[in-house]
Amino acid sequence: MFPVGFLSGLAHDPERPAWSGEGLRPLAWSAWYPAVDGAEAGPLGVPPAAPLFVMGEVAPGAPLSEVRSAWPVVLLSHGTGGTAASLGWLACRLAAAGHVVISVDHHGNTAAEPYRPEAFLAWWDRPRDLTLLLDHLSAEGPLAGHLDLGDVTAAGFSIGGYTVLALAGAVTEMALFRDWAAVQPFVKGPREFPDIANQLEPLLADSAPFRAAWERQSVPLRDTRVRAVVALAPAPPVRGFREASLTTMGDVVVTIVSGEADDEAPWEACALWLSQLIPGCRLHSLGAAVAHYPFLCEGTKLGRRMLPELFVDPPGIDRRAVHDEVAALTLRAIRRA
Repeated sequence: MFPVGFLSGLAHDPERPAWSGEGLRPLAWSAWYPAVDGAEAGPLGVPPAAPLFVMGEVAPGAPLSEVRSAWPVVLLSHGTGGTAASLGWLACRLAAAGHVVISVDHHGNTAAEPYRPEAFLAWWDRPRDLTLLLDHLSAEGPLAGHLDLGDVTAAGFSIGGYTVLALAGAVTEMALFRDWAAVQPFVKGPREFPDIANQLEPLLADSAPFRAAWERQSVPLRDTRVRAVVALAPAPPVRGFREASLTTMGDVVVTIVSGEADDEAPWEACALWLSQLIPGCRLHSLGAAVAHYPFLCEGTKLGRRMLPELFVDPPGIDRRAVHDEVAALTLRAIRRA
């Protein structure tokens, strides 16, 4: 096992504007990686996640280990309204096992900046963030020349699960999701924008960046460097995928991990449905009692007090044990590829 180094930075997409229309779309990134022996690690505190999250210990800016000249890569996508740091538990475990983990705070859909309703509607704008960061970090900065682009995995939680499946070739058609959601009693707007459906028409009328994004909804986003995908509790937007695009994803090793008590991303409607369509997909249940939020970092005392719905699990659920199991399943999926 390696000490875990940590870097962060900011890039921009030269082809997409920010949701405000002012400037380019920001790509605030984080990277966890195998550091040199003896690197001194401490608790990771990345605002605004700290001090609500327990994210593990890292050595910021430590030199990359020289045990290998190039390291396998994992692209990591957070859930709706989350942050890269909210999956720091997984990033730390994967980096310690010998992977460079690259994540991004998806613009407008992250707690690292003010929320934007555009980002909660145009889910398909997220996958390109990861493709661009892989391009950027493989060419510039301290990780350049040290990323094995022949060994790339993408892992994501909740809407991040949707995101990485799009990188594997799944194609969105929003009408499919709207038709399906119209007859589902559990589908509602996200906690950040419970009235999100009512904002669609005004945004189409008033926002040029959103209109452009809306027209991109069915553009294929396959990144051929991605050999394996791990979707953790994939969220209901997966029901907007064209089934034909799922049935032709046989060139990517797909693993889905979910809990059967998940009210946010119901097991049968999301994880099971996907697994029945994707060739060779492996589906893993974490059990009948595991819900959605054990996939997030453990909470600090402050986090458990302020947001118990995110951090306080029912009796019998050991979040750290869930994390260990999910990390092991992710590493197994990477080896399988």
